Amino acid sequence: MAGVVGFRILSGYTWIDALYMTVITITTVGYGEVRPLGPEEKLFTSIFIVSSIFIVGYAISVITEYILSKNNINNLKHKRVQKKIDSLQDHVIICGFGRNGKQAMHKLMDYKKRFVIIEKDDEVVERFEDDKTLFVHGNANEDDVLLQAGIERANTLICALPSDADNLFVVLSARQMNKKLKIISRATEETSYKKLKLAGADNVIMPDRIGGEHMASLVVVPDLVEFLDNLSVSGEQDSMNVEQVPFEKVCKNGKELAINELDLRKKTGCSIIGYKSPDGIYIVNPEPSLVIKKDSKLILIGRPNQIEKLKELYDV
Repeated sequence: MAGVVGFRILSGYTWIDALYMTVITITTVGYGEVRPLGPEEKLFTSIFIVSSIFIVGYAISVITEYILSKNNINNLKHKRVQKKIDSLQDHVIICGFGRNGKQAMHKLMDYKKRFVIIEKDDEVVERFEDDKTLFVHGNANEDDVLLQAGIERANTLICALPSDADNLFVVLSARQMNKKLKIISRATEETSYKKLKLAGADNVIMPDRIGGEHMASLVVVPDLVEFLDNLSVSGEQDSMNVEQVPFEKVCKNGKELAINELDLRKKTGCSIIGYKSPDGIYIVNPEPSLVIKKDSKLILIGRPNQIEKLKELYDV
């Protein structure tokens, strides 16, 4: 702009000629001038040439480095991901993206829950990272990494690391950072169960033990186990059979009612098979006279179309 305006004012060039002189000067092509230059014009052109060499040279080096530098591109990507994570509230954090971590992710996606995954393996992050899956690249044992994942604003933490010691360390750190956080941890050894509980885990899952018990149950009570396996809680509307409903959904006015007063069976076709009290006590097959208390939950079973009707009526 300075060159175009300068040639226009000093030499009286047309705008096209001024632009032409600016381009051949900046690019140091060396074509001839539109017409011979006077002393003032030569002085201006000399200053303009020296300035343009430094400015354009520096600009080219910066742009080239920016385009070719993978680190800068990754930094921009990480900043974009971190901005999304910082906007999350009451989300779920998954530590480790192995077999259990992937299964947890798919279940959360079925229920449209927001989540963040902490994974230290570069290849895994590059392979699975996309706009829907937010990754924090780092070791979940480090407090800074947990803070990047929004541990202070999270609702639940799932520790799915392969090592019990690592899971124990993460549970201890997370509990100190967020006292209200619900923590679910994976465990391999029987001896780790109590330690994880003492460290602050609300639930400890042992996949190997569950798998063995399940296989044994298929020998002892095969029909019962197959029936239970067919009950879907995957979140898919066309296959779901079990759903939980909080108090505020069934008693929208806040008034505590008995199960027979709710009459959910008649309204939706679903049957109440469980009740969780505000104290966390579970009651299987509750009596019709049981009064539903605030902060409690009902567990219902039904065919997929009945569950869908339940969701429509009570906005579950």
